[in-house]
Amino acid sequence: SDRRAGADRMAPGARDPRSRGGRTSGERRRVQTDWLHSDLANEPISRHGFLMAGLGLAGLAITARLADFQLVNADRYQAEADARRLTSQVLYAKRGTIYDRNGTVLASSVECKNVYVNPQLIEKKQRKKAIKALVEVLDVEEDFVSDLIDQDTTFAYVKRQVDEADAEILEKKNITGIEFEPAIKRVYPNGALASQVLGIVNVDNVGVSGLEKQYDEILTGVNGSLARERALDGSFIAGGAYKKVPAQDGMDIVLGLDANIQRVAEDALAEVVERVGAKNGSVMVSDPTTGEIICCCSYPTFDPTDLASASSADLNLRMVTDVYEPGSVFKSFVAAAAIEHEGMTPDTEFSVPAVVQVGDDQVRDADKRDYGMTMTLREMMRRSSNTGFVLVGQQVGADDFDAHVIGDFGFGASTGIDFPGESLGIIKDRDEYDGATLGSMSFGQALAVEPVQMVRAMSAIANKGVMTTPHFLKTRAGQEVDWTDGETRVVSEETARAVADMMRTVVDEGTGKLAQVVGYEVSGKTGTAERAAEGQNGYLEDNYMSSFMGFVSTSDPRAMCYITLDGTAAGSDAATPVFRTIMETALPALGIKPTR
Repeated sequence: SDRRAGADRMAPGARDPRSRGGRTSGERRRVQTDWLHSDLANEPISRHGFLMAGLGLAGLAITARLADFQLVNADRYQAEADARRLTSQVLYAKRGTIYDRNGTVLASSVECKNVYVNPQLIEKKQRKKAIKALVEVLDVEEDFVSDLIDQDTTFAYVKRQVDEADAEILEKKNITGIEFEPAIKRVYPNGALASQVLGIVNVDNVGVSGLEKQYDEILTGVNGSLARERALDGSFIAGGAYKKVPAQDGMDIVLGLDANIQRVAEDALAEVVERVGAKNGSVMVSDPTTGEIICCCSYPTFDPTDLASASSADLNLRMVTDVYEPGSVFKSFVAAAAIEHEGMTPDTEFSVPAVVQVGDDQVRDADKRDYGMTMTLREMMRRSSNTGFVLVGQQVGADDFDAHVIGDFGFGASTGIDFPGESLGIIKDRDEYDGATLGSMSFGQALAVEPVQMVRAMSAIANKGVMTTPHFLKTRAGQEVDWTDGETRVVSEETARAVADMMRTVVDEGTGKLAQVVGYEVSGKTGTAERAAEGQNGYLEDNYMSSFMGFVSTSDPRAMCYITLDGTAAGSDAATPVFRTIMETALPALGIKPTR
C-alpha cells in the first residue's frame, strides 16, 4: 500500500503515462467546423441554411426600408428631398399706399430687387470682375464683397432693396453667381414731409415706428412665394419644378393730414426753433369737433431716405411721446372747473395780491407788480395771472381739482390717439398732494402731461363741452372710420362758451395779441412754463416751455392749433406768430370763412 501510495504521487512536471497528448481519456475532442472546406453533410449547422437565413433577413430589412420610403413616410421623405432641391423666395406684398385728405401720396411701395451671390457659381477667373461690378453698382465695400464671395455657401445677400435701374445694370453684366430676387421698398414722394407721423419700415417691410407701425397689419398684406428647383451647385434647373403663390397687396389708408398745411407748419416750426434757440418744438392742428388731425410735426425731424443720419430722438413725434409742464395754457381748464362746479362766472372778482405763498415758494405774476389788484376771472385770463389762479385753485379745492380738472379732462390717461408710444404724463394722485401741489398746478406747474392730452382737453372747450379723440386715420379701404366712441362730455355748453369767450379776450386784448388772424375771431391761451432741473429740485433759469393754443372761430371752431417750444429763453410771444402763420394757410385751405 505504501508503494501504491507512492506510485500515485508524481514528481512535479512528470507526465501521466495514461494521458495522450496531454488530454485524459475522459475528455472529449471538440468538433471544429471549417466553413470553407468541410463536408456540408457532416456540419452541425448547415452553411447553406445559414446563408439563406441571412439573405432572408437582409431582404426583410430592405423590404421594410422600401415600405418606409414608399408607403409609411413617403410624404416626409418627399418633402425632405424637395427641400434639398427646391429653393423658395418670398414675393413681398406691396404695402398699402398712405394718402393725405386730398389724395396726395405720402408713402407708397415700388418693386425693387435684393441682390445676392452664389459663391459656388462664381468661377475664379470671374472673381475680380464680380467684386468690381458689385462695388461700383451697389456702392458697397470691396472687403465686404470679397468675404461674401469666399464663403462656403450658395446664398449670401450683398444688398437688399436695390433700385430696379441698378439691378438691371448688374444683370446686363451677365456674371454667373450674381443673382436677384424680387422685393418691395417704401418710397416717399414728398421727401421728409410728415416723416415722424408716417414712421419707417425695415428691410422686411415691417412697420417699426409711426403710423407704419400703428397700422402695420392693415398696410402689410400677405406675402406670396416662388419655389424653383436647383442643381447641386445651386444653379436653377431649366424646366425644373416651379411653383408661384402670388402676393396679396396691403390696404390703402387716407389720413386727415393736409400735405400743404403740414409743409407750412414744418417750415414755420423749424424757423422759430432755430431763431429762438429752442431745444425742440412741436405743432398739432386738428378739428376740435371731430378730433381729426390736420397736421402734426416736431423739430428737429429726419429724412426717411437717410436713416443713417437720423438720431433716435428725431424719430419721435414729441406731441405724443414727450411730457412737459404745460404752464398757463392749463389755466383754461382750471377756469372751466371753477365755472362748472364752483358757480363762478367770467365776472367773478378776486382781490389778488402781488405775492402768494405756495409751499416754500413765493409766486408772482410775470409783470412783477408789487401791489394788489381786484381782478375778475376774465381779467386773470387776459393777464395770465399766476397769483390770481392760485386763489381760484384754492377755491376749487384739492378734491374737486383732482376730480374735475385732472379727472374730467383726462389728464394722466390715454387720449385714444392712433399712434404708438403715447406717454401718460406725471401727475400726483390726490393722496400725494403736498402744501405746494394745488397752488402750483393751478397755473400749470407741478404736473407733466403730453401735448396731445392738452389738445384733447381743449377740444372740450372748443366743441361745446364735448371732448373728442385726436386721430390720424380718416378712411381705410374707402370706408370712413368712426371715432365717435371716444367722445365725452366734460362741461356744459354754457361753461365751454364762457371759457372760449375769455380766451377770445386773451387774443384780442391780452397776452395772445400776436396770434390774431385778420378777418377771424380767435380764442387762445399763452403759456410760459419754467423747465424743471433734471435730477434736482427747482427750475432752470431762462429755460422755458413756451406755448400757445388757440382755435378759430370762437363760436364755431373748425381748426385748433397747439405750438410748443421747449428749452428756450423766449416766452409765449415766440409761439403766437407761428399760430398766425399756420392759420393763414390752414383756414382758407379748410374752407373756413372769415368771421370778422
